[in-house]
Amino acid sequence: MKKIAIVFGTRPEIIKLAELIRILKANKRVKTVLVYTGQHYDFNMYRVFMEELELPKPDKNLDVKGGSNAEQVSSMLEKMTDFFSEEKVDIVVAEGDTNSVLAAALAAFYSGARFAHVEAGLRSFDWRMPEETNRVIADKLAAFNFAPTKTAVENLKKSSCWGKSYLTGNTIVEAVRNNLKRASKSNVLENLGLKSGDYAVLTAHRQEYVDEKQNLKALMDAVSGIGIRVVFPVHPRTVRNLKKFGLWKRARAIKNLKLVAPIGYFSFLKLASESRFLLSDSGGIQEEASVYKKPVVVLRDNTERPEIIGKFGWMTGYDKKKILRESKKIIRGHGKLKARMARLKCPFGDGKASRKIARILVRGK
Repeated sequence: MKKIAIVFGTRPEIIKLAELIRILKANKRVKTVLVYTGQHYDFNMYRVFMEELELPKPDKNLDVKGGSNAEQVSSMLEKMTDFFSEEKVDIVVAEGDTNSVLAAALAAFYSGARFAHVEAGLRSFDWRMPEETNRVIADKLAAFNFAPTKTAVENLKKSSCWGKSYLTGNTIVEAVRNNLKRASKSNVLENLGLKSGDYAVLTAHRQEYVDEKQNLKALMDAVSGIGIRVVFPVHPRTVRNLKKFGLWKRARAIKNLKLVAPIGYFSFLKLASESRFLLSDSGGIQEEASVYKKPVVVLRDNTERPEIIGKFGWMTGYDKKKILRESKKIIRGHGKLKARMARLKCPFGDGKASRKIARILVRGK
């Protein structure tokens, strides 16, 4: 029987792979094992999501906690290579562009397994980002490249990747659609004293953003002038840097900014989908926003999701004036923008990506 290993280590990976895990676990033609790397080792960023999504416990926990990018990848690589060899894994599956994905691709190569890259072909063309290196190497090593859009397929062709490319759509579409009804039962708005549509949601966690003092200062200055309530579930990395740069007290003093700890998936989905708009440096948030039709201010000067720009997303870089300008444009034109976005088609597929990917993996070609 063919053995498939699905590797994940972060919250977005768990969310995006959940439906594929369920489908493959239920298929009697293959044996599917789950490998958790430990890249997100905080309880709220791992166990809560697994429990909420009712996913089985991992068959292997690599227990890699913290460390530099190099330390994480080297530890994961050694442990995964041994595990894949011992278990005689045929296909290794990973999604996205994290350290876990890079290590999974390399471990598959060294153990003789075929690598399947979900969300292949994305390019920001920004080599400051560790994620860009990770995704390009993963694409190059993959026997199966599952691309979410036609642009991603073209990027794979231009990169001369040896593996076969498949246009499948993005698994985030079914993840959001399947979970919105359940998320609607969350009491997060009541718990935070919020009303639907009367607030914005902010997320910021990327290395090239939050590791720079001037970027975080400009963000705090912009948020203070937006004019509506802003809810900020703060990533641990961002908390550390706000404190390191002496900006934590400043953030806590901003009257319209509500700082909260990272929250569970369903609560965040409710919070985001009921907001007026989002501000984020996250690629995943850009995708999700196009599913539940909310505008997003993209806090970056590039994006590997160009399909949303000018439709669901507006890019500002790290500039305070641009963040304020785009936020206020969204607030002023909310009614017309909401009506226009309701007519737009999600650029990331029809919500059947997981089923398409599963069929190809089970066939093995």
